Amino acid sequence: MADNRNSCSYPSEKCRERDMVCIDTYRVLDSCRDKDCFEDVRVYLTCYGQEILDRTTVVRAKSAHVLTSYIDITSVPFNKGFYQLSIRIYIKILCEACLGPGNLQELDGIAVVEKKVILFGSEGNVSIFKSEAQNSCFCGGASCRSVKSSNLPIAVLETVDPIILSSKVVEPHQPCCCTCCCSIDELPDSVCSSVSGDLADDKGSNKLLVSLGLFSVVRIERPAQYLINAVEYCVPEKVCTAPVDDDPCSLFRNMSFPIREFCPPSSFHSCSKDDDKIKKCNCE
Repeated sequence: MADNRNSCSYPSEKCRERDMVCIDTYRVLDSCRDKDCFEDVRVYLTCYGQEILDRTTVVRAKSAHVLTSYIDITSVPFNKGFYQLSIRIYIKILCEACLGPGNLQELDGIAVVEKKVILFGSEGNVSIFKSEAQNSCFCGGASCRSVKSSNLPIAVLETVDPIILSSKVVEPHQPCCCTCCCSIDELPDSVCSSVSGDLADDKGSNKLLVSLGLFSVVRIERPAQYLINAVEYCVPEKVCTAPVDDDPCSLFRNMSFPIREFCPPSSFHSCSKDDDKIKKCNCE
């Protein structure tokens, strides 16, 4: 495929002279990465899923998908500039249960995990107000609003979908040492609406527990202004082209062959230019 990138470097007749401009962005003050293992996390199933779980103990968790998260940030006492981040992550779990030979049923539910980290966020003593373009405050009234933020920094969570390590069914007479950081009533409506039905109260019923592995990056930011060198926007010379509908094979022929997809990396051997076995671990 042709390279769609277009650069406009300096000096150039197509670009104007560089200028010093001030930009408003966010500065990362502290960050950390983590690899968490959450064991025996309780899964809140739908009424249909709970009915199936009560009829079988043969359940396999197929996939896990992060729906949303809630981050609470508070200052750490006697540690100036440090903040504690309480992060609650809502995960949709898709499972399948065996009710007999050839009778496989799918069910879904919600799992909730929680973690805490402490990061440095510096200090801020200003209150920030931002205007809203859709509202007019000329005459005041109910439609006149301004957004006020506190001097707390901004916490950001980056994560991928969890890895399901194990799953098991706990019957009512068995002791349950599950991890529960909230009840069904505390789940947000947006999270509950992501499953195929209403969540069931599993008191006196079988419980589904899963163990999850989660990779995440957490960082803490504050607004900042920087003076940088910049050039005005350059109009690209490349003309946008659309694929030809009556000849889809021509577009496919121009695609590069995905060599790396057929050559998975090996964790037991690293290649180098002087390695005699380079042909075994490098397909290119």
